[in-house]
Amino acid sequence: MLGMLNKMFDFNKRTLNRYEKMANAIEALRPQMEQLSDEQLTAKTAEFKERVAKGESLDDLLKEAFAVVREAAKRVLGLHPYKVQLMGGIALHEGNISEMKTGEGKTLTSTMPVYLNTLSGEGVHVVTVNEYLASRDAHEMGKLYEFLGLTVGLNLNSLDKDEKREAYAADITYSTNNELGFDYLRDNMVLYKEQMVQRPLNFAVIDEVDSILIDEARTPLIISGQAAKSTKLYVQANGFVRNLKVEEDYTYDVKTKAVQLTEDGITKAESAFGIENLFDLSHVSLNHHINQALKAHVVMQNDVDYVVEEGEVVIVDSFTGRLMKGRRYSDGLHQAIEAKEGLEIQNESMTLATITFQNYFRMYKKLSGMTGTAKTEEEEFRNIYNMQVIAIPTNRDIARDDRPDLVYRSMEGKFRAVVEDVSQRYDLGQPVLVGTVAVETSELISQLLKKKGVPHHVLNAKNHEREAEIIESAGQKGAVTIATNMAGRGTDIKLGEGVVELGGLAVVGTERHESRRIDNQLRGRSGRQGDPGITQFYLSMEDELMRRFGSDNMMTMMDRLGMDDTQPIQSKIVSRAVESAQKRVEGNNFDARKQLLQYDDVLRQQREVIYKQRFEVLDAENLRDIVEKMLQATIERAVNASTPREELPEEWNLDGIVDYMNANILTEGELSINDLRGKEPEEMSELIFERAIAHYNQKEEDFGEEQMREFEKVILLRAVDTKWMDHIDAMDQLRQGIHLRAYGQTDPLREYQMEGFAMFEQMIASIEEDVAKYIMKAQIRNNLERQEVVQGQTAVHASSNEGEEQPKRKPKRKQIEVGRNEPCICGSGKKYKQCCGK
Repeated sequence: MLGMLNKMFDFNKRTLNRYEKMANAIEALRPQMEQLSDEQLTAKTAEFKERVAKGESLDDLLKEAFAVVREAAKRVLGLHPYKVQLMGGIALHEGNISEMKTGEGKTLTSTMPVYLNTLSGEGVHVVTVNEYLASRDAHEMGKLYEFLGLTVGLNLNSLDKDEKREAYAADITYSTNNELGFDYLRDNMVLYKEQMVQRPLNFAVIDEVDSILIDEARTPLIISGQAAKSTKLYVQANGFVRNLKVEEDYTYDVKTKAVQLTEDGITKAESAFGIENLFDLSHVSLNHHINQALKAHVVMQNDVDYVVEEGEVVIVDSFTGRLMKGRRYSDGLHQAIEAKEGLEIQNESMTLATITFQNYFRMYKKLSGMTGTAKTEEEEFRNIYNMQVIAIPTNRDIARDDRPDLVYRSMEGKFRAVVEDVSQRYDLGQPVLVGTVAVETSELISQLLKKKGVPHHVLNAKNHEREAEIIESAGQKGAVTIATNMAGRGTDIKLGEGVVELGGLAVVGTERHESRRIDNQLRGRSGRQGDPGITQFYLSMEDELMRRFGSDNMMTMMDRLGMDDTQPIQSKIVSRAVESAQKRVEGNNFDARKQLLQYDDVLRQQREVIYKQRFEVLDAENLRDIVEKMLQATIERAVNASTPREELPEEWNLDGIVDYMNANILTEGELSINDLRGKEPEEMSELIFERAIAHYNQKEEDFGEEQMREFEKVILLRAVDTKWMDHIDAMDQLRQGIHLRAYGQTDPLREYQMEGFAMFEQMIASIEEDVAKYIMKAQIRNNLERQEVVQGQTAVHASSNEGEEQPKRKPKRKQIEVGRNEPCICGSGKKYKQCCGK
């Protein structure tokens, strides 16, 4: 273990030595750059682009390009990047993570690699966690890029498609991670190639990279349409669960957050709903609704996991404390919470497209990131994203005093001590930032401080509009700020006049987060650029982290020693024990994310195949070859299914072939058993295919080549989109139950991969069959239009900062005419007259 740590440390040391030599070479170009006029400095961009076009690599240009940006930053922004910022920029250019402490100027550091990578003409994305930071950085750093002759785009949620396309066409595009992911999904749902907004993904610099690639890695981005389902069961299940008693009717495990009915609870459920066996197959839905209602009442807490705002349940991000408007819990949990809170229950939704951040960002040719806290997750960055974490030294030594944790017996004692500490510091005039894990805690401390007469600001998910303003003034004399984890990520707390003499900003943590990174971020708000500062965490034996990881022994010890609520333990041993608990949780979370990625990779491979083929359909002028192959494959499959190799020719089901072909491919009565008798399966397929092609040619002659080409696109897009959406839903169902296979001594992941592949092959066969059927049987109308598969509204869910609804689509005329006895175009398998033609 020690050897491995030394190896990692040596790697970081060797890399920093190399970067320092390169930074010295960049600094050596300074006199040369200073002599250039503004026009000559700007002209360097065109010169560099020309050299790249002639074959020079970006690595060859690095030193000169960095020197140009350095000089331009001094002239335009009045900022001169330090040597450590040059080193951080080199790490970013090499596709790594620059770990730079708060206040070390990450935004300015990114300008150099961003500029260098725009020279290839393929575009660079700068990714931030919210639109405020994206807008701020695009505006401030945009001046520098524009001075150097580059274009800057800002991709916001509120833009229309044309504005987005323009933003993506710029040399540098600022955006949030959510918007990038959603735009990618929407691009793969368009009906015309010209409607796409993104260019191929080239190079991204992610600010607060740990927040996006670690904390939000498991959050899927989902574009979903409404699925009409009854909400009655949610209300009934909620009414039943409301009266259950813990231990008697259900058990709750605090560590795993698992809640389930006891035998008594099951009996009560069967009696309440008038059924004999809750676990009968016919009651699967009821069982699911009861479990979700239990989870909503016992596990999900108001003001901790969610808040109720304007009659809606809004999720609170457990890592940042931000409200995640527009995002909904899946699998009916959101509806169960709505029932619990007595709100109107929204319809469940159907997934149209989905992707995780892990898989979206791995599609970039090159990926890099910046943060103040990444070393603790180094293994994950290396294994999943192939990025090294390079710890860049600070420009000035850190002068902050990080004190050992104070551990109290109860929460009440802890909060009393926190308020007393804050009050004393306020009396001295020292600014204080109080960090909390939940909205609930921030409001409790706020009430206690009001009683003490201490004026303060509260910054939590309920009051985030003034975030930047509150955080920027948090370093002024006498300022007291209570903040949830977000604590103004990306916004510097600058110290006011006279604060340095008072000891700088005091950061008071009210409990440890399950991730060390989040604690380190809170510490990092203080002591920027060599400023003084102090950080102190207050813990209690009743904190969730302490309860989950064995506080019982320590409680017993404190009782034995006769310690009461006013006497804290301050010990490095306790701090180490807490850190070791955090490491265990981080390990568990990493394993969960790794497993999620392994499962998600199955869908990723399939998504890439479908999206690639869908783009080829949009891009192609003529799809006849593709349709003919699909037609041939469908005919061969149908023939082979009725003529198994292991059966004698007399036993073959020739009637089945005739019925299928006459109903789906040829005209009624065109094929007879006599046509097939005495032939091998290959000959039968050939005969049917020849006749089908003759029909195809006739159809093209009747309707004209242009109309036929558009008809092929309409049919193909419709078939691909419908079947792909059904497939996403089927894969989700498979995944939810696959873990049960472990009881049968089989590997659930392997089973998921095998069954997922088989289902994908079935979907492809189903697409080919649909295309063959409708190309041959459907009639073309003059008003042919491509049409989106799902009617009504498309709502963007999961991890969208702004809930978005697209406008209602205008009703479109039916594009295809179908005979009454032909298969219905909805894909139900019934005849048209018995289905949509009723």
